[in-house]
Amino acid sequence: MNPESQSGHELPRVLGARHAMSMVVGIIIGSGIFLVPREMIAAVGSSGQVYAVWIVGGLLSLFGALCYAEIASSRPAYGGEYAFLREAYGDLTGFLYMWTWWTIAKPASIASVVSGLVRTLATFSVFAFFSDPAFLRMTWGQVAGLIALWLVTALDIYGTRKAADVQLGLTVLKVAIIATIAVSCFVFAGPLGSASHFHSLFPGARGGIAGFMVALIAALWAYDGWSDVAAVAGETKEPQHNLPIAFIGGVLVVGGLYMLTNAAIQYVLPATALAAADRPAADALHVVLRSRGIGWGAALVSVGMAVSISATLVGTTLSGARIGFAAARDRLFFSAIARVHPRLQTPVTALVAQSLLGSVLIFAVGRFQALFSLAIFAEWLTYGLAVSTVFVFRKRDGQAGKPRAFSTPGYPVVPILFIAAALALTIFQLVDDPRNTLLGCLVIVCGVPLFFYFDRKRKQTG
Repeated sequence: MNPESQSGHELPRVLGARHAMSMVVGIIIGSGIFLVPREMIAAVGSSGQVYAVWIVGGLLSLFGALCYAEIASSRPAYGGEYAFLREAYGDLTGFLYMWTWWTIAKPASIASVVSGLVRTLATFSVFAFFSDPAFLRMTWGQVAGLIALWLVTALDIYGTRKAADVQLGLTVLKVAIIATIAVSCFVFAGPLGSASHFHSLFPGARGGIAGFMVALIAALWAYDGWSDVAAVAGETKEPQHNLPIAFIGGVLVVGGLYMLTNAAIQYVLPATALAAADRPAADALHVVLRSRGIGWGAALVSVGMAVSISATLVGTTLSGARIGFAAARDRLFFSAIARVHPRLQTPVTALVAQSLLGSVLIFAVGRFQALFSLAIFAEWLTYGLAVSTVFVFRKRDGQAGKPRAFSTPGYPVVPILFIAAALALTIFQLVDDPRNTLLGCLVIVCGVPLFFYFDRKRKQTG
């Protein structure tokens, strides 16, 4: 850590291995597993290829987690990728990462999570009024989304350990609900379930390499979030031991749950029915339980989705604020963002600023779909760059005789494969959606003059 950072406020190490691992699991499992099977079968056309995509997506996420485990355990600093990239490639690279995530990727992610929560709650008749107009051209759903965001932000401000405890409880509950949904599909399916569904085809699929890549992007979106715990590495106890457990254990737990849930859905729904299902998990469980005279199958899935999304919201707001906080401590961002509440020991200004940006996008989330594609592009560009730092740090630490707390299995093949995959995904995104990815590049470039402003200001103040 730079000497200049030492003078900044510090956040206490209050997160244990179970908190860190629940953050990985809790952030990854949002609404994706409940929804993306439809997009995946529509892209590749066969159940077998859907499983191949899930496996490839899981392996890529695991490869990234293995590399992050090595980097973060040896450099448990605030800000995750910001800290890695700044130390490896300099202030400008670290700042541009922070700028992209602080201004677009994280607020857009928060807005989409909140929007997903509101849409899920709206499936219950008691919340049917969410689509009604409220005031200031807002719907009651948008008002509910804002309330949810600021309640979670207040929890994050009240205490990092308290927020992590809440997320741990929600994560345990969501895992139990998802496992119950999956097992119920197998146990109660009866004649509706069939192993032949695993060999069924959807003739209207996009198919080919393009279809596989579209399905892979959907799977990676479902797996996304495994990297977020790196942002709170500076607040994790015994990071050399606990961070590898969190990264690797979290991805393995999620991968197992995803494969089980996908198998349960496809056991009940053949490929053609799956491609037509708006909410595959809910539709599968509803069909199974309705045949037994039970009508609350879809409601159980909606409850599971609401709990799942709530846990994601707690984790993503908690980790996201640390990125701007880290840059501000290094005097590369607004100094107020580095403020730590003297009693609560949380980055209150960073959390409030993050939620203000998220609130703005909640109003316009329907008109900002481009930001989500932009966020995917920025994320995998960042992941590839961050994983590449493992080569830089191995060389530096080897020259300095510094021991590693954790070593990436399969090095250097594992990081090379991950970087190649990240590069392939960003190139595909550029070719498939040039407008939004070029917009993403423009946003990144716009951060360059801002960096020089903060850098000059830092040098002037000594």
